[in-house]
Amino acid sequence: MSQEQPVRDQSQEGGVHAQGIRYGDVFGVTGDLAGQTIAPQDAATMQRAEYATLGAPQPGGPADVMASAATLNQYTGVVRGNQASAAACEQGITITKTPVHGGKIITEFVAGQAVGQYAVTDAQLGDEVGSGGQGGGGYLGDDDNTKLTIGEALEATARAIGNEPINASDAEAIRAAETTASGADVAIPGGVADAALAAASANTWATTDQAKIKIADVLSNATEKMPADKPAEPEDAAEVFDAETGSEKHGKTRPGGVTAAVATAARINQDVN
Repeated sequence: MSQEQPVRDQSQEGGVHAQGIRYGDVFGVTGDLAGQTIAPQDAATMQRAEYATLGAPQPGGPADVMASAATLNQYTGVVRGNQASAAACEQGITITKTPVHGGKIITEFVAGQAVGQYAVTDAQLGDEVGSGGQGGGGYLGDDDNTKLTIGEALEATARAIGNEPINASDAEAIRAAETTASGADVAIPGGVADAALAAASANTWATTDQAKIKIADVLSNATEKMPADKPAEPEDAAEVFDAETGSEKHGKTRPGGVTAAVATAARINQDVN
């Protein structure tokens, strides 16, 4: 991307109209990325990544959103057609595929922050379809044994954003996930939620991100730490959403986080006959 010129920092030149559409306007991202203008070459790079991973851009996915924003930004003169944001140039745009029963959870990143997550079947990716059978539209199996559990959704979170420090809203989402799976009213002593709450508390005292306990440290083996597990359902995802947004100061969920993973698992399970 050496020919691409980073977008000029316009943060002192006025409000959102002077800066155009920024990442923080359309995605749940934070830090420097949230204030950076979405540029045409950012969108083009994400489109190429979706082509490489999925065979075509995902309708309504991050590449589509970025392309629409970049087109408007170019039309209004905020950016030029050959520009890329500093974040995309320096930290990259990537897509990961996390294996689950019969398919993959796709997570899309800009500068290391998740901007989208969704599920696709092995058939849609052109991979070998397992014993769960065939079919499209998210069909991944034929009985409860092939449905994604809440514990597996937590482990998918660890694979997707495991290097992120765990915070209080993550811990509350994990607590809600564990209690909906177990039927208990409180976190189980020694369970995954108990570990998450302790980690989030410890992280408030850490002086650097390197010293903080990461999501993967808590969730990598979530199914082994949970006293009970069950297939994820829409009402479980709603409980987790309420817990996470209720404890996050801006009322947001973490992109690619626990709420997203449980909601994705629940959507997949609804297509299982």
